[in-house]
Amino acid sequence: MNGIAHAWAALTGTPAVFAAFAGVAWGMLGGALPGISPSIAMALLLPFTYGLDPITAVVLLGAVYVGAEYGGSIPAILIRTPGTNSAAATVLDGYAMHLQGRGGEALGLSLISGVIGGLAGLLLLIVLTDPLARVALLFTPAAYFALGVLGISVIASLSSGSIVKGLIAGVVGLMIATVGTDPLSGVNRFTFGRAELLGGIEFILVMIGVFALTEIFTQSGLPDWDKSRARDTHIKLPSWAMLKRLRLALGLGIGIGTFEGVMPGAGGTIASFMSYNEARRWSKHPEEFGKGSPEGIAAPEAANNVVAGTALVPTLAFGIPGSNSTAILLGALMIHGLEPGPLLLSRNPDVVYGLFGGLLVANLAQLVIGILIMTPAIWLVNRPKPYLLAAIYVLVFSGIYTIDHSLFDLGIVLAAGVLGYLMRWFGFPFLPLVLGLVLGYMIEANYRRALVISNGSHSVFLQDPVSALLLGLAAIFILGSAFRGFRDARRRGAARRESAA
Repeated sequence: MNGIAHAWAALTGTPAVFAAFAGVAWGMLGGALPGISPSIAMALLLPFTYGLDPITAVVLLGAVYVGAEYGGSIPAILIRTPGTNSAAATVLDGYAMHLQGRGGEALGLSLISGVIGGLAGLLLLIVLTDPLARVALLFTPAAYFALGVLGISVIASLSSGSIVKGLIAGVVGLMIATVGTDPLSGVNRFTFGRAELLGGIEFILVMIGVFALTEIFTQSGLPDWDKSRARDTHIKLPSWAMLKRLRLALGLGIGIGTFEGVMPGAGGTIASFMSYNEARRWSKHPEEFGKGSPEGIAAPEAANNVVAGTALVPTLAFGIPGSNSTAILLGALMIHGLEPGPLLLSRNPDVVYGLFGGLLVANLAQLVIGILIMTPAIWLVNRPKPYLLAAIYVLVFSGIYTIDHSLFDLGIVLAAGVLGYLMRWFGFPFLPLVLGLVLGYMIEANYRRALVISNGSHSVFLQDPVSALLLGLAAIFILGSAFRGFRDARRRGAARRESAA
C-alpha cells in the first residue's frame, strides 16, 4: 500500500502526468522518423531534464521509451521502413496489409498490441524489482565488482558481430570512466591540466554524442527514405473477435519479451523477431504470414513493448541497464543525484513508484495519443531529410549548451559523435561502451575496496560465493560466445570452399 501511496503522491503532487503525455507524444514522433531509435529520442530530451524534479524527469524519459516503441511501427507499416530496430519484424505483415488497403487496421493492431504488451511489462517490472533489489542488498564489494564485470561481459557477448569488438568497446568505456579524480585517493588522472575534466567526462555528453550525433552523421550519407502517400490513413482498432484470435500471438510476444527484457543486451529487436517466428510456428493460419497476417503484427509489437518495461528490472534492481534506452534512463537518475541499484528503492521509493505510476499513465495515454498523432507523424515523415537532420542537430547542441553554457562540453559531444561514427563504421557495438562508462566507477571502486578489505589478496573474489558465481557466469558467457563465433566462422569457411569448388 505504501507503493500505491507513493505513486499517487507523485502523480498528483508533480507534473508527472503531463510529462507522461508529453513523453509519449515525443516518443511517437521520434519513433516515426526512420533511424531515430528510442534511445536517441530519449537522449535528445536528456539535457532538458536538468531543471525538472527527479520524478518528472524519469517519467518523461520512460514515457518517451514507451511511445517510441509504438511510433516505430508507423513508418514500418506505411512506407516499409521501420522507425526503430525493434519494429523491423512489423514490416513483414504490416506493409503487406497497407498494400491491401488495410493500413488503418494494421496501425490499430500495432497500437492495441503495444498497449497490452506495455501494461504486461509494467506489471512484471513492479513484481520483479523489489525482490531482486532485496537480494542485491546482500552483495559485498567483491560481489558488486563481479556484477559489473558480468553486466559488461553479457552485453559484449550478446552484441552483434565479434565478441572481441564488444569487449574492446566495454574497455574503452571503462578507460573514459577513469578520467577525472581518483575515487579513493583523490589524485587527478588524465585531465591534461583542464579544469573541466576534474569531475570526469559526463556520461550524458558521451551518450548524446554516440547515439544522436552518430545517427545524424550516418543518415547524412544515406539516401532519403520513401514518403508516405497515406495522408488520410486513420487507425481502425481491432474488434473483440480479432483480439480473441490474437490471444496466442500476444501471449507468445509477452512471454518472449519478458525473458529477453530481463537479459541485459538482448533488447526488443531480438524479442520481436523471435516472437514473430514462434507466432508463425503455432498459428492456425501460418500461410498468411508475410501476406498480411494480424498475428504477424501482434506478436512482435507486444514483445518489444514488454521489453520496454522488463528492461528496467536490471536497471532499477542492480544498476545495470538492459538496453541503450535504459542506459539513458540510468544516466538521468545519476544526473539527479540518485544511485541506481538495490538501495534506490529503499532510499528513494517516491521516485521508483512515481516511475511505475508514470509508466501506467504513459501506456494508457498511448490509446489517445496514438490515434491523434497519426496526421503529424505522416507529415513529419514526409519532410525533407536535410531539414529534419538540421533541426535535430540544433536540438542536440542547444540542449547541451543550456546545461553549463560550456563550449568545452560541445567539443566533447562532437568527439563522442566522431567516435561513435567510427565504431559503427568498423562494426563496434555501442552498448558495451556506454555500460563501461556508466559502471566504471562501480567496478573500479568496489574492486579496490575489496582489495583493501582483504589486505590486497585477490582470492577474495573467489572466496565470496556470490562474486565467484557471477565471475563464473561472466566466463561462461564470454567462452560460449567465442565458441559460437568460432563455429560460425568455420561454417562460413566451409560454405565458401564448397561454392568455390
